[in-house]
Amino acid sequence: MAYDIKDDGQFKFIEEGEGEVVILLHGLFGALSNFEHLFKHFSGKCKIVIPMLPLYDMPLLTTGVKTLAEFIHKFIEHKNYKNVTLLGNSLGGHVALVYVEKWPENVKRLVLTGSSGLYENAFGGSYPKREDKEFIRQKTATTFFDPKHANDELVEEVYEIVNNRGKLIKVLALAKSAIRHNVKDDLHKIKIPTLLIWGKNDIITPPEVAIDFNTFITTSELHWIDKCGHAAMMEHPDEFNAILDTWLVKTPIQ
Repeated sequence: MAYDIKDDGQFKFIEEGEGEVVILLHGLFGALSNFEHLFKHFSGKCKIVIPMLPLYDMPLLTTGVKTLAEFIHKFIEHKNYKNVTLLGNSLGGHVALVYVEKWPENVKRLVLTGSSGLYENAFGGSYPKREDKEFIRQKTATTFFDPKHANDELVEEVYEIVNNRGKLIKVLALAKSAIRHNVKDDLHKIKIPTLLIWGKNDIITPPEVAIDFNTFITTSELHWIDKCGHAAMMEHPDEFNAILDTWLVKTPIQ
C-alpha cells in the first residue's frame, strides 16, 4: 500500500479521511504496514492519522516514552486536533498512556493493544543479534502466533535497525525507558472509555498484562482474539476492526 506521507517542516504524518480524529501510534519495531488493514477500513469513516514517531532522532539522554508523549502533544497542538481517540500498539500504547495521564483534556477515547507500561518480554527475552538474519527471523516470529506473518519485508526492517549502531542504541534506550516507566500507579486516573484488544497468545505482553490493565482502568473493556500474538491488528485484522467498529459506535464522543 502506498502512503501519502505529509511533511509540513515540523512533523511527518499520514492523514486521511474526515470526521473524528483517530491517531495511531506504532511500536518500537513498528512500521506503517502494521496498520495497513486498519487504515483502509477506517479512513472512510474517520480522520485517521499516523504521526511518524522520532524513535531514532531524539537526543540519547532524553530518548524515552515521556519525550515521545511530549512529541505527540506538540503534534496534536500543531494540528489543532480536538477530542481525539488514541490507539497504540506495544510502545505506542505506552506513549498513549503517558499522554493521557499528562493531557487528559485532549483525549476522549483510548485503545490499547499489546501495550507496554506494566510488563513486557521484549523480543522473547533477548534482543536480536547483529548480522544474524535467521536469529532475527526467529525472534521477529515471536511477535505472532502464526510465524508466517514474520515475512521477508518485516525481517529486513528489523535487520536494518539492529545492524545500524545508532538506531540500535536508541532502541535499547527506549526499551529501558519503557521498563523504568511503569504506569500502574497512574491507571486509576483514566476515566475515559478504554478498549483493550489482546491476543490470547501474546508472549511479549502476555494475557495477565491485559487483565491488569482491565482491572486498574475501571472504564475499560477487554476483548480477546484467539490464536493471536502481540500485533492483533496485523494477525487478525478483520476481527480487530470489527471489535473496534462496534466499540466506537458504542462510545460516541459527546
